[in-house]
This record gives sequence, structure tokens and C-alpha cells, in this order.
Amino acid sequence: MSDSASRAAVQIEGLLRPDLRGRTAYGAPQLDVPVQLNTNESSYPVPQVVVDAVAEAVTKVVPDLNRYPDREFTALREALAGYLTCTSRVAVEAAQVWAGNGSNEVLLHLVQAFGCPDRRALGFTPAYSMHPIITETTGTAFVHGRRGEGFDDVAHRFDLSTASAVAQVREVDPHLVFLCSPNNPTGTALDLDTVVAVHDAAPRAVVIVDEAYAEFARPGTPSALTLLAGRPRLVVTRTMSKAFALAGGRLGYLVADPALVDALRLVRMPYHLSSVTQAVARAALGHADLMLGTVEAIKQQRDRMVIELSAMGFTPVASDANFVFFGNVADAHGTWQSLLDRGVLVRDVGIPHYLRVTAGTPAETDAFLDALRELAPTHRLES
Repeated sequence: MSDSASRAAVQIEGLLRPDLRGRTAYGAPQLDVPVQLNTNESSYPVPQVVVDAVAEAVTKVVPDLNRYPDREFTALREALAGYLTCTSRVAVEAAQVWAGNGSNEVLLHLVQAFGCPDRRALGFTPAYSMHPIITETTGTAFVHGRRGEGFDDVAHRFDLSTASAVAQVREVDPHLVFLCSPNNPTGTALDLDTVVAVHDAAPRAVVIVDEAYAEFARPGTPSALTLLAGRPRLVVTRTMSKAFALAGGRLGYLVADPALVDALRLVRMPYHLSSVTQAVARAALGHADLMLGTVEAIKQQRDRMVIELSAMGFTPVASDANFVFFGNVADAHGTWQSLLDRGVLVRDVGIPHYLRVTAGTPAETDAFLDALRELAPTHRLES
């Protein structure tokens, strides 16, 4: 860095909000390697039929880009409500749906509306790392709750019991609560009894159930969508980035009571969803069956990795998401680097002795497992 650039950096650091000084921006490594299994994207490209439908939809809106988009994204909300009603068997109305540029913007709207400098949010760590980032950078305090309490064995080290969750909620008395189901990075789903108990124990809190990976859940895993009726403080967030293979489309959404949705209009930026974004998302939803066609294939690779990682002497966590979190790694970052040296990029989530790997195509799974099998004798902890 040049002297002038260094001086500018020091000056900007001094002008920055004090609570942001010294922070590091969020971001997973984006490296050009043959096998990229670190950000829980779909490894399958958008089907050509959907490519054509998206191109046609965008072509229709381009001539009118001189006008602002539909501020209420009415047609998109209706399409999302129809998709959820069909797949969850819960009747969802368009008035219950809100959307943003990825689920992160939806979460941001929730914290902007219901958080502030003298309020607290509670999340149970480790969970999605953007929850505390969004919370703290908007001025709300974030309390890192604990997992694993009430369990005697290491297999449940990252689980959340109902009793522990309720006790922590009563201790913190939060204004927002974040629950992940399935949880990231562990992949585990929550029992709905825990969601209800947390909701009831936090009478002044908006309770957010982040279901970004819901479509990958194992059979019989219920959605918190079934709990929304009669609970105006409960919110379920979803995304089209994962199961819909639309990470580049940036469309996240939530379902809640219409009164809560209406409150989010107070904090959203005008016309926050572009006409192009709305067109792309609606075209994809119009081919939902095709877009979701790879979900079962991804789940097969996920379950295959759980079996084979166990056989290698690692300790994978049974997953309801499109990734596997596995432990018994002697040196997590060293193993991450060794895999990268072999052309395989996974995620070092910063938890000692654990790594996370996305379930990709069969060929990508082969590459990951072959590389790790080669490393296993010197990269796993000895019991």
C-alpha cells in the first residue's frame, strides 16, 4: 500500500462509526478452482427451458425500464404465495409475503423495523454468520446464545434443546430471536416444539425462523410455516438461492402476519426490487418443478458424504440442508488448504476441528471424497 493510500485508510478509519472499526467484511473465498463446494450454491446450472423463459420475461420488461418497477411486487408475491401453498400445504396469502434482494435484505428489513440501539437480538451460535453482522451493523445488540446444553455426548454438541433455548430467552429478554432450521453450518433442523416454546417465552420479541435450506430437509421434517396462524410475531424466511439454483438472481422472501409485513414498508428503500429481478424470479417460479428437480440428486450426494466421511474416521453431522458439517479434523485450516491444493474448495467456518462441504454433483463429490481420503490418515484426529 502506498503512503497516500495508507494515510487515506487511517483517515477513513477515524471517520468510521466506532463500532465498525476493526471489523472485517463478510465474504467466503471466491477462487477459480475445479471443484467449488464452499458457499452452498447449487452445482447444477439453470435448465435451458428456464433460461429461455427468463430471457423472454426480461425482454418484456426491458422496454419499460424507463419506469420504476412495481413497488409492491404484487405479481411476484402472488407467485411466491402460490408456490408455498402448493409445496407446504399451508394456505399462504400474498399479503403475508415480503421479498428482497436475497434473504439478507429481508433479514435487514426485520432488524431495521424491530431493532435499535437500546434493543437486543438473540441467536444460538454457531448459526448463520450474517445474523449478528446484520444486527450489529444496524445498531442493535446481538447476544450469542449457547448450543449443546443438556446433552451429554459430543454428537449433540451443536444441538439446541427446548429447555436450554427457553432458559436463555428468559435470561436475555430479547426483542428479536433468530432460529435456523435447518441450521447453518451444522445442517440440523429444529423441532417445532422448540420454536413454539421460544416464541411463547419471548412475549415482546419477533421470532425469525430462517428456513433457507428447507427444501432439502429429510422426509417428515415440518416447516415453521405450519405455526404462523395466530402468531403475529413469528416470521419464516426463505430464499431462491439454494434449492432454486438462483443464487445469482438474488431473491429472498419471508412469510408472516400481514400486519408485520406492512411494518416492513416503513424501512424498505423505494422500488427496492428491480423489474428485472421480479421478472427473473417469476419466470423461475413458473417452472418450480423443473427448478427443484435437482434437490433429490443433491440430497443423495449429501447422504453419501455422511456415510463415507464416517467410514474415513471423521464425524459428520446428519444434515437436513445441502451441505455436510464434519468434525474430527486435526487442523481445520490446514486440511482446508490441503484440499484447495488438490483443486477442492470447502468452507472453513472458524470452528476448531470442523469443516463444511456443499453437496454438489456426483463428480464433485467423487473429487472431494477422493482428495480427503488421501489426506485422512494425517488430517484426522486420532481417538
